[in-house]
Amino acid sequence: MTLAVAFLNKARCAGTPFRADGRSVAFDYVKDARVCYSDIQFLWLGRDIDQHIFPYVHGGITADGSLIGGAVEYPVLSGVLMWLGALGSHNDAMFLLHSALLLAPFALVTAWLLARMAGRAALLWAAGPPLVLYAFHNWELPVVCTTVAAMAVMTLSRRPLRSRAVLAAILLGLGFCFKIYPAIFVVPLMLYVLTGGDRRDDGPRPDIRGALWTGGAAAATVLAVNLPFAIAGYDGWRASIEFQQQRQADITTNSIWFWGLRPLFGTDRVGTAAFADTVAIASPALILASFALALWVGYRRYTETGVYPWIGVSGAMLCGFLVFHKVHSPQYTLWLIPFLVVLAVPWPVVWSYLVADIAIGVGVFRYFYAMGTGHSVDLMEAVVRFGVWGRATLLIFLFTLFLRVPMRKPPELVTPAGARAGSPGPDEVATRANRFQ
Repeated sequence: MTLAVAFLNKARCAGTPFRADGRSVAFDYVKDARVCYSDIQFLWLGRDIDQHIFPYVHGGITADGSLIGGAVEYPVLSGVLMWLGALGSHNDAMFLLHSALLLAPFALVTAWLLARMAGRAALLWAAGPPLVLYAFHNWELPVVCTTVAAMAVMTLSRRPLRSRAVLAAILLGLGFCFKIYPAIFVVPLMLYVLTGGDRRDDGPRPDIRGALWTGGAAAATVLAVNLPFAIAGYDGWRASIEFQQQRQADITTNSIWFWGLRPLFGTDRVGTAAFADTVAIASPALILASFALALWVGYRRYTETGVYPWIGVSGAMLCGFLVFHKVHSPQYTLWLIPFLVVLAVPWPVVWSYLVADIAIGVGVFRYFYAMGTGHSVDLMEAVVRFGVWGRATLLIFLFTLFLRVPMRKPPELVTPAGARAGSPGPDEVATRANRFQ
């Protein structure tokens, strides 16, 4: 039901009448006012998707940063999904519908896996505002599904540690081929294997070979998926990377860099260039520093508990990436929600983050609408600032929380206090626990 509402929300921007190029006439006039904009509908034009050209093979990037010939700005599996959604589509409304039908199963699988791992907390994903706002905003659902599947393999499967880790690494490698960020989770997963997993895993400690197998599986997956595209059309494949490298932290990126650092530079060409150069250095440096800090704190937790908290460390690394990256698109919230589900973050913190997120997800488009129509922007700018800084503050707080809170447990693993007659005894509880492990 949430996915149906999510689609109807975006479909308010699509439909007759259409221009000759298949663009809904309404899209140019109501997408910001009604907060029904989606990248899916927007990218019907400008990437040769409407021409049904297979991505990357014949593409490239021009000197001014424009993508041509079927090149798109996303990794190859997302590009293939975009191409598949366009098959049989003759306008942006059909493209939106076909893309939604392709993406919806990934959201359903994600909900099922989260429910297996965390019980009713999975409703945060399945019935929360982020899925309504962003399910069909961009192509995020497949990458979230692969990340959650990797977590599920490690927490629910009863296979040996190395086998689980290799499969999880393959899933994270596939996630990298949808959107880049799951690659950062491979390092904490390798450290989890290196330190022997949790106490139920019998194996060598340190397991250097198992850690190398894990990293190698992820790298081999990325290579196997990308190599055919790189061979068939290197310029088109490379263009997606160059596009992201050239992207600036402007008003559309919702980042702390634009709303915090940008006012310190002038508005002339020199100030703009100096700002871009500063962000180009500071952003990756701070991201890497946050990664190193998360990995180090995770090791400290391992020395205290005997288990390396790879999921918590992964969540913390994601927080560091989201805070310091030069682009923080609204739909990135979908990346974070699974960590809020599987890790026992206090619910008031979760609700606070959702409030800040809605301020961005709704406010930024109303802000663009006010600027485009000449209306006063003061109120909407204040809403956007609240969202940007509220979200950044909470991400820093979540960085620390993810590193120390335990995982949530589904109801079947919770033993009620003062068990009544007929309640499962210790042996039955252990049996159920083994099934989930």
